[in-house]
Amino acid sequence: MRSRREPMTPYQERLGRFTVQFMTGYNNVMYRLSKGRVAGTSPTGAPICLLTTTGRRTGRRRTVPLLYLPDGENFVVVASKGGMSTHPAWYLNLSADPNAVVESHGRTFLAVARAATDEERARMWPQLVAVYGHFESYQLRTTRQIPMVVLIPQPC
Repeated sequence: MRSRREPMTPYQERLGRFTVQFMTGYNNVMYRLSKGRVAGTSPTGAPICLLTTTGRRTGRRRTVPLLYLPDGENFVVVASKGGMSTHPAWYLNLSADPNAVVESHGRTFLAVARAATDEERARMWPQLVAVYGHFESYQLRTTRQIPMVVLIPQPC
């Protein structure tokens, strides 16, 4: 059995990408049909939102379910990709265009994304690990620093 601290093999990353793509589609449908009552929380009880970004290459809208940590009016999300060696596509999309749409339990709003500051990271990382302990093992598994993104709601 591989230690959680060891990087994923290329096969594990391919299998992980396939699984994430399948589960993303399922989660999005269930979340929207139920307005977040189904698939709106993680198994540990952490809230989940749907984040829609614009594809940096295709220009198509892409939606992913993400665990978030409320920080005042802002939502903090983590670009962990399960500890894989590369950043998730949604994070790269936000790096190219920080404008996004967030859906959370029946509420939809426009948001602008920015990287969490070092101070925010130091304050919120322990809170994120407390609500979803896998983040810690994901960070141990990869050499990249897992980014934290602050989603700031915009007035309509």
